[in-house]
Amino acid sequence: MEEDSPERSGAQSRVSSAASSHYNEEDHGYEDGEVRASPTSLNMSWSFGVNKHVPVHNLSDGNRKVALFVCAHVGVMFDWEGNKQQLLQGHCNAISCTCVSEDRRWIATADRGKDSMVIIWDSFTTIPVQTIFEAHSDGCAAIAMSPDAKYIATISSTLPQTVSVWDWTNNGDTPVCSATLDDNFGKQTYITFNPEDTSQLVSNSESQVVFYAWDNKTLEYVAPPLTDKDFNRSVGLYSQSIFQLQSPRALTATSCGNIVVWEHAGGDLKCNRKAFKIVKLQEKGLTVLTTTDKYIVTGDISGHVRFLDQQLRLTNWYKHFNAGPINAVSFSYSPKPADAQTPQEKTNFPASSTLDGSPFLVNDFVISTSTANVAHFVTNGSELQFIHKEHDSDTHAIACHPSEPRLCIGSFSGLLQLWDYEKKELLTSRVFDQRQLMIQCMTFNPTGDLLAIGFTNGSVRIVDGLTLKEEGRGDGLAVFNHCHDCITNIKFSHDSNYLATSDLDRCVTVFKAQKDDTDQPWVYVGKQRAHYKTIHDISFGIALDSDIPWLLSLGQDRVLVEYDLLNSSTDDLRLISSERIEQSAVPQCFAWYPPIVKENFLLVANDQFKLKLYNSTTKMCRQTLLGPTYGTPLRRLIVLPSYEDRTTRYLAYITLDKVGLQILPLDGNPHKTMALIAHPEGVSNLVCSYDGKYVFTAGGEDCSVLMWDINLDALEAAAALGGEGLIPFYGLLEGGREGELFAELEDYFYYAQIRSQGVDTTDTRQVSTKVPLAQVPYIMRALGFYPTEQEIDDMINELKFRDYVATGKYVTEIDLGQFIRLYVNHRPAFGLSPFDLHEAFNKLGIPGDQGFAIDRDRLLSLLQNKGEHMTEGEMAEYMSTLLGIGELGGSAETGTYDASNAAELLREHLPENITADNFAAQVLGFLTEGEGTVSTS
Repeated sequence: MEEDSPERSGAQSRVSSAASSHYNEEDHGYEDGEVRASPTSLNMSWSFGVNKHVPVHNLSDGNRKVALFVCAHVGVMFDWEGNKQQLLQGHCNAISCTCVSEDRRWIATADRGKDSMVIIWDSFTTIPVQTIFEAHSDGCAAIAMSPDAKYIATISSTLPQTVSVWDWTNNGDTPVCSATLDDNFGKQTYITFNPEDTSQLVSNSESQVVFYAWDNKTLEYVAPPLTDKDFNRSVGLYSQSIFQLQSPRALTATSCGNIVVWEHAGGDLKCNRKAFKIVKLQEKGLTVLTTTDKYIVTGDISGHVRFLDQQLRLTNWYKHFNAGPINAVSFSYSPKPADAQTPQEKTNFPASSTLDGSPFLVNDFVISTSTANVAHFVTNGSELQFIHKEHDSDTHAIACHPSEPRLCIGSFSGLLQLWDYEKKELLTSRVFDQRQLMIQCMTFNPTGDLLAIGFTNGSVRIVDGLTLKEEGRGDGLAVFNHCHDCITNIKFSHDSNYLATSDLDRCVTVFKAQKDDTDQPWVYVGKQRAHYKTIHDISFGIALDSDIPWLLSLGQDRVLVEYDLLNSSTDDLRLISSERIEQSAVPQCFAWYPPIVKENFLLVANDQFKLKLYNSTTKMCRQTLLGPTYGTPLRRLIVLPSYEDRTTRYLAYITLDKVGLQILPLDGNPHKTMALIAHPEGVSNLVCSYDGKYVFTAGGEDCSVLMWDINLDALEAAAALGGEGLIPFYGLLEGGREGELFAELEDYFYYAQIRSQGVDTTDTRQVSTKVPLAQVPYIMRALGFYPTEQEIDDMINELKFRDYVATGKYVTEIDLGQFIRLYVNHRPAFGLSPFDLHEAFNKLGIPGDQGFAIDRDRLLSLLQNKGEHMTEGEMAEYMSTLLGIGELGGSAETGTYDASNAAELLREHLPENITADNFAAQVLGFLTEGEGTVSTS
């Protein structure tokens, strides 16, 4: 083994010495016992769940008992005795692999995806001491650290795979050496160093083992062939490989229960090896192969751990774990060997299976399984302690108790857990017997004594909120099977009298409580398929000036449906109204706007990054605002409860992969919102605690739930730093307050005053700071924003009724500041994309040699009859203006436009078949930059 050189630690020694000034070696923490990050608006404080695909490492030594596991994009150091977590945050993608040094001091974590990183951490201080940016273009599939912690080896996640060796203590920018593997080797998923010679490595895929030898310049490798015919027996799929201690041999475990023994094949290359023999250990497949002291250790799909001597003879085994298929066995670190125990210390160790029956002495170890279980086994006394029993399938369902610090988590595995999230204690759990009962969603009722659960098979169960048992006498009284597809949303009314669900079958189903009937406390009312596309959200409200529940649903079909609960009867769920609330955008979710204004509003988020306020009674769009623009549209909204003595209200939301906060009231100011990555592979759900101190996010496929502390002072500080009044909105204009767009806007504002007073008038002009509302559409179009007639109506109504509730009067004029707010809130969040035009032609056209094309007559017909209606004269005017056809002349605005022969003249100037590119170039006047792209320059 190589000696540790004095200059080994470039960045490492500098960071370690700085960190040690406040570091206490005895308790492995800072002076106050906690390691704290600088607070932001949202701070991750706890993780529920384990990534079962990344092996767990045992960081325990004589002073601490800590396990390292992965949860989404975070490494978690979990002290299971103190019930504390230290979170290693820094990755923006899900962590794909980890490794630790032999002395458990250094940890390396790697992810895969865009902007991937390899981060090396000091496990004592949890400080990152080195970061390797984009070690491979799409991240790492496997990583290993040399026993002396001087080098790490990485394998890229995409084919053809690249293997690199890094001297991370001196250089995090370039590898020492690299090599590219053949695609035929399969995807290498495991790599390790030779503990006795760090210049040698071994990796394997399911089909190929590769041996490496490297120096400061080159990385050479050999992939020895091995087939079933070579030894006349089935080899199986490779799982893990190791170098045998004090021997030139290497070993590989397989899915057939075999160990392949590799010998040196001679020649100049140290990595030149060949298969020497295959040893049949057992019938069950081997999943883990590692070493400890003088033993070779295996783990298998039956959950058994076996210890072999160097001649592969069985020395001892443990098969009573009942934890599931093993995917990692990791031993605690001890500077002295296990056999250095005193006679008194050896008394509780089990006897080995050898003839002499001597005490079997090995360090304690942690096992992790493919069923998301993590357990610690104390060899001195043979005690097994489960550290984690987590969800091993998609986790979408989370619910917070309305008055207690309790969090309920459910998953596709049928596991239901109730946690005290302040004490971090599991209160109770339940596993539903039938495998088809996969939990999709759930919610507590307003009093917290009931929990309603929706399953993927369409069944609904109402259980006790504390014991998680079915409510009522008998299993069937609170179990409903009226839905025929996955339940996607489930909600209680404010008085707990009604329960409503929506499902993938586009149905809304309602159940009603019978408080006086102990035999049948809940009954089915009815269901209604009022939407023709997927239902995105449902919610109960309270009818104005009453205590009557009010149920609404919102679908991908842009329709908001209101249900008549009072007049509904069994098998007859009635509707009050069904209104289309969007024209082109697709609503994603909605919430009831808090009573911070005098009107009762519904807050709707759509896929065009807009937040819209609708009057809950008239369904009129009263305000359109620019929403958070963090990559993807909002997928769920929650108005946070009033927090302590604050009068300001706040909103929590999730996007595809982020969680964020927004200060209310909404005004479009981008500095009043923030977001950060919650689950890189997708956030599926969001709930908040009853006191508004925490939000919880579920990661769906990553089987994790994250707990976030809310720091409202940090959010308010960020908003204050963004400026007051119009300053944040100037920043949304191209060029800002001093840019060309703002100067043009001032000119247009003055021109609008001239236009409203009459262009040809000779009267003295009245210069004002305001313009009539009727001029707003013309200024918008002059700025390059072309709203539809519906959007114009929404803008005018937003301005006209702005002060009506307070003053009883309509607004008739708008000043420049108000117009800037209106403009930045209503215009497209990211401008017009040429891909939108191509998508329209793809849907409406017919494929041809030059792409999708639309027949000329059909295009004119579609423009006139679909979407917003246009008369023949209007259509002819707009098209002739775009095409520059001077003969048509006139103006529809002045009433002098001549529409005669318009269609015929348009046919002369338009090709018979129109594609997106020639429509953009000839009609819209955009420059084409090749198929699929259009430039508006």
